[in-house]
Amino acid sequence: MTNTNSLSQHRSVWEIRSDSWINLVEDIGYLADLQINNQDRAKVLTRLRLTLDFLIPIESYWAFPSKRVFAELCQYIEREDFTTARQLARRIHRALSAGTYRHDNKVLQSERELPSHIETTSEQQARLSQPYFEVLIVDEMSPAEEDALRRRVISKRCSDDPFIFDIVVVPSFEDALIASLINFNLQAVVIRHGFPARSVNHVDMLERLFIDVDQDIESLPEMERGTLLGRHIAKLRPELDLYLVTDAGVENIASHAGSEIFKRIFFGEEDHIELYNAIMKGVGERYRTPFFNALRDYSKQPTGMFHALPLARGKAILNSNWIGDLAQFYGMNLFMAETSATSGGLDSLLEPVGPLKHAQEYAARAFGAKRTFFATNGTSTCNKIVVQSLVREGDIVLVDRNCHKSHHYGLVLTGASAAYLDSYPLNEYSMYGAVPIWHIKQTLLSFKRAGTLDRVKLVLLTNCTFDGVVYDVERVMMECLAIKPDLIFLWDEAWFAFASCHPIYRQRTAMANAAKLAERFKTPEYAREYAEWKDSIDWEDDQQLINTRLMPDPALARVRVYSTHSTHKTLTALRQGSMIHIWDQDFKEKSEEAFIEAYMTHTSTSANYQILASLDVGRRQVEMEGYQLVQRQLELAMSLREQVMHHPLLKRHFHFLRVGNIIPTAYRESGVNSYFDEGKGWANLEKAWSMDEFVMDPTRATLMIGMVGMDGDTFKNTELMNKYGIQINKTSRNTVLFIINIGTTRSAIAYLIEVLVKIARDVDRRVADMSSAERRIHLKRVNSLTQEQPPLPDFSAFHRAFRGQSLNPAIQTRDGNIRQAFFLSYEDSSCEYIDMQEAAVAIASGRELVSALFVIPYPPGFPILVPGQVISSEILKFMAALDVKEIHGFRPELGFRVFTQETLDRVLHAKESFESIMQYQQINNLRAG
Repeated sequence: MTNTNSLSQHRSVWEIRSDSWINLVEDIGYLADLQINNQDRAKVLTRLRLTLDFLIPIESYWAFPSKRVFAELCQYIEREDFTTARQLARRIHRALSAGTYRHDNKVLQSERELPSHIETTSEQQARLSQPYFEVLIVDEMSPAEEDALRRRVISKRCSDDPFIFDIVVVPSFEDALIASLINFNLQAVVIRHGFPARSVNHVDMLERLFIDVDQDIESLPEMERGTLLGRHIAKLRPELDLYLVTDAGVENIASHAGSEIFKRIFFGEEDHIELYNAIMKGVGERYRTPFFNALRDYSKQPTGMFHALPLARGKAILNSNWIGDLAQFYGMNLFMAETSATSGGLDSLLEPVGPLKHAQEYAARAFGAKRTFFATNGTSTCNKIVVQSLVREGDIVLVDRNCHKSHHYGLVLTGASAAYLDSYPLNEYSMYGAVPIWHIKQTLLSFKRAGTLDRVKLVLLTNCTFDGVVYDVERVMMECLAIKPDLIFLWDEAWFAFASCHPIYRQRTAMANAAKLAERFKTPEYAREYAEWKDSIDWEDDQQLINTRLMPDPALARVRVYSTHSTHKTLTALRQGSMIHIWDQDFKEKSEEAFIEAYMTHTSTSANYQILASLDVGRRQVEMEGYQLVQRQLELAMSLREQVMHHPLLKRHFHFLRVGNIIPTAYRESGVNSYFDEGKGWANLEKAWSMDEFVMDPTRATLMIGMVGMDGDTFKNTELMNKYGIQINKTSRNTVLFIINIGTTRSAIAYLIEVLVKIARDVDRRVADMSSAERRIHLKRVNSLTQEQPPLPDFSAFHRAFRGQSLNPAIQTRDGNIRQAFFLSYEDSSCEYIDMQEAAVAIASGRELVSALFVIPYPPGFPILVPGQVISSEILKFMAALDVKEIHGFRPELGFRVFTQETLDRVLHAKESFESIMQYQQINNLRAG
């Protein structure tokens, strides 16, 4: 039974609201049944009152069914008129479940029985023709005044309006914050002049929703509370349109804070119609999809085709006797919209001037970027575009060795030297975490001591990782800029595109932190803070620099940040739909021309318009309902973890990795070991995300499966996919990863739990039927998967032939020329093959074996070796312990492809001769100077 105590263990107000209405209808039905005995009646009444205790405050934050109607329902229950109460409760619940209230404002007035939850065609057309939203009004109103305002709003509705909306009225500052977080129907907020600060009944909900109001709002004059409330709501839900209605100082507020926070500021009650129109216009701006609309309109135009696309307009299909099933499967609109930039009528991705240009501008607004570029061939290409535009041959890039292979190949294409960084290892799960800030600083300082810091141009990191490890982006950029103020950052956020939709996630995104740092560096407060801090630092003491949080000089630091999104992976877009987001203070001056050239290099002249249209619509979804979808995604992930944690059978065989398993103690300043706590529920989540160097995305649910005696690949294919049709991406030797996304449903979570229960039961039955010899084999297998994981190897080193040059002979840096090694491997005479056993003998005898190829086992999917890297004994041991079948760059029948000793000697001799010449020239230049 749902009651007010449920919120101590759940974050999901929405889920409990839905369940509470189900329980409410059911219990009222019991009480309306005259056959129920007095003892059962008393129990049901107690449950019913507990449900109402929860719903009474919560329902005040939604427009439907409205405070008045809900009060009527409570009165029927209080009078024990359960027959009337049941009828009204059923109608409300049906309307909420089916969403009919969105397009039928008389849904509670009709005497007819409500339809089932299956949406009819006419209902679907009504919902799509005039999407529904709600507007939050922050003002103290009597029930009569609120009803009058609602009637006035509804009376303004017109069949020609693109949308319809209803209102929610809350009386205080705190109530407005609560409503902003729990009401996913909101699209605009109207803050009226003068309202109290504190909520009367709902203070405890502020803590449950992680709302932290730092300032003493009680001491603020009422006329200043509106601006402060606007700032808080903009931080939580930046997509909402904010309006201020005030009786005093309207011109002063508009000149100081209005343009920054509010879309419009109105004086008193003089502009009802203008406010109504402004709300509709503001929502329309975010709803608009310029390229999708243009493509849809184009598909309806009559054309005469004489260009090189037989499939366009479906002609090649309609004229065929054999491929008509293609149109039946996809529908004709897909082909009616097929066209080319060269045929006219639509925009060009390479030089957009119309709807595509506007679509990209809207995407920049949605994701907090200065510029956004669409891509139709995946984030692999986006990564290469950014790398090619920012670095050139001879530059040095600090890069996580475990990043996506597109970055490695991008460095090969540009000729930049790679300085590979090591992530902390999670040996027991055969996966890596992320790169600690101390290691990044240490590497930068080594280049500084070597005299080559000027060549370091870019830091390239993955945020979040495949396994859900998320950086403190602000801290990384702050500390790196303290050492090198002009450093550029590329954050591969392929799996993190959804993060900008939610206040918890948003604080760790590249674009949000770029904007935050740029603003912070301009403030006098930061300048004073930096002036005090710099006097405490000895810039010659590397140990102090590594152990101290560094601050960049605001007079020197430049904020130059790029991120790439696989929009199709975590948001709504067709496969390969991706985006590049840019927040670069020096883009126009230093990067724009190179970026456009790189974009031209890698972008097809025949871009897929369907993919581009899906990116445009996906952006609309981010701005209109992204918060709702990501919040539900987060809650479903929490529910899944909690269910497995408490299920008596499942917890014997499986457990989802907690933050304490994924992130070592040294990187968790909060001390939070688990985001879930039996007493506090999920309250630890916000604490950790605001404090820790690394955090874990709870929607990346890594399930430890070693206790069932199956490796990850077997579990994925034999059990999940082949037997039960559950699809997943990633496994390790003893884990499988479930990604909960915005498309995941409660039914899907329930099915997964059901499947895990069936697998656990099957394992128990198999073990029970085993002979003693078979059981020993099984236990040995379990022990191997849970206790005997091979240690993950760090990056060994580049061979001297490919290693970067240091101006200080005493300092050896980590960088190497993978381009040279990569193309040298094309020459068969320069390479040879050596198998695992021969390699071990050769290394033991003192020979340096150097890989000629990338060697990437799947899983775990990161490069064990890159071209030019020395093969270490630790790498051999790891390779020998792997039980995966797919290893790119390694042929079991031949072994490793390595450079011959003669080739290494030749390259090394040429390199040393070149360096001698360069050193001689440097000496002469110094003498001449």
